[in-house]
Amino acid sequence: MAQLNSDEDVSMSKIKVVYFDVDGGRGEPIRIALHAAKLAFDDERFSFSEFPSVKARTPFGQVPVVEMDGDMLTQSNALCRYFGRQAGLYPADAFQAYLCDEAMDVVEDITHKLTSTFGLEGEALKKAREAIAQGPMKTGLEWMNKRLAKTGTGYFADGKLTVADLKVYYLTRWIASGMLDHIPSSLVADVAPLVAAHIETVASDERVKSYYASRQG
Repeated sequence: MAQLNSDEDVSMSKIKVVYFDVDGGRGEPIRIALHAAKLAFDDERFSFSEFPSVKARTPFGQVPVVEMDGDMLTQSNALCRYFGRQAGLYPADAFQAYLCDEAMDVVEDITHKLTSTFGLEGEALKKAREAIAQGPMKTGLEWMNKRLAKTGTGYFADGKLTVADLKVYYLTRWIASGMLDHIPSSLVADVAPLVAAHIETVASDERVKSYYASRQG
């Protein structure tokens, strides 16, 4: 295994993000953090049908992973924290860092429940998705709304954009997109209006806009 670099050396590292060819999910906050940190990276994207072959070369059969100087880094929230620090998107204050981690973990809880329904069909899918929508998803969205009301800044931690906001954004945008069968697209707006506004806040952030502009360039 190659020796891992220190933070001082990361700008010289060869970095590759390996994730699905989607503008969302667990991989997109990492891509945006790297872009915001002005760290060059290769963006290895693959289709869902190609996942079995990619999965076989990852330590835990999961993505995203980041290949850096011969090592393979895993765990999406840990990657968000690490590259978020490089970009100023992760709090230095311990309690604000906790708030950031808390929101990211809530996103992971909901995401895990959603992905557990992949592969289900028909009535089984309908029953599972409706239970998630009215159970843990609704609970999570209501919690997010209360947390945003409590911070009063429009962000989940540190009074500014962090990787927690990026994680929440990609989950809630997905929920509101109507792409998830049996999940009402109005759920976010109905139960968490501050979270619905948060979607627009993150989408309009210059670092997010700059990332997508760079993709088109």
